[in-house]
Amino acid sequence: MTHRQGAGLTEERLEAVLRPVLGEDVAVENLNALTGGASRTTWAFDAVTAGERRALILRTGPPDDVHAAMELEAQVQQRAAAAGARVPNILTADNSPAALGNPFLICGAIAGETIVRRIQRALDDDGRTRLLNQCAQALAAIHRADPDGVGLTQSDQLIEWRDRLDEMGDTTATIEWSFRYLEANRPPRSPLVLVHGDFRMGNLIVDDQGLAAVLDWELVHLGEVYEDLAWFCIRAWRFGAPEALGAGGLGSVERFLTAYETASGTTVDRDAFRWWLTVATLRWGVICRFQAERHLSGQSPSVELAAIGRRVSETEWDVLDLLEGGGPR
Repeated sequence: MTHRQGAGLTEERLEAVLRPVLGEDVAVENLNALTGGASRTTWAFDAVTAGERRALILRTGPPDDVHAAMELEAQVQQRAAAAGARVPNILTADNSPAALGNPFLICGAIAGETIVRRIQRALDDDGRTRLLNQCAQALAAIHRADPDGVGLTQSDQLIEWRDRLDEMGDTTATIEWSFRYLEANRPPRSPLVLVHGDFRMGNLIVDDQGLAAVLDWELVHLGEVYEDLAWFCIRAWRFGAPEALGAGGLGSVERFLTAYETASGTTVDRDAFRWWLTVATLRWGVICRFQAERHLSGQSPSVELAAIGRRVSETEWDVLDLLEGGGPR
């Protein structure tokens, strides 16, 4: 066991967690940290039983007031899978830190790529169209999943990000005006559904057949379908692709919304979507400012966080452009 594997996490303790699921003879090998973010850490390892080797993923991290509990993540992924979404196969999850030092979720590993630049380079026009349609179908499946009885909370995005900004104690004239305009011009509310909360390129596994799995469910909640649709289409998640490929850098926003309508059997109000796209863009601006604050305050000194903070002005431009009638139609 090396220091990289963290306090409380050992192969032996992981084996104890897996025995009720995979059998008494299970052995854990090749335990390695993949990422170490502020809230969750991801590990890859092999579980060996009776000569059979299974590639598995462990996600672990301390509980907080922002991210969904591990057992909730597991339940909603299973609900989404039952509705037709492609998600990792969940083996076990526990909100208690007793077994591994932190709450955890263990699922099957899925082969494929998550780095967006590599995905973009590998796709031709037909591949982009296929993946775009699959993303629309995945969201439609997530949104028709049964949200009852698992403890999902409702989130009003405009209020939530307004509160986040107020807690930080910093703002700009553009951001203030935009929040007030959006509140004054809110469209009629639509039914609440299970919302992924962070559905975007970078949180998807893509293989030779297209979309292999939807990842990173820690922001799941009850909300409107427009939240997920709009978040997928903000500039940041195009990763440099032209505006003509405004839906995740894969295709036009209109093609994406039409594909979603086909998959869901519903109609997307384009005016409501535009309002939500502005909210999503404003949300990204607040996130950029928050990341800058982490650096400026000394909490997490980082050139990367400082660089993200410089994108606040870019986001202000995008918000004003959307409010003035620009952006994707």
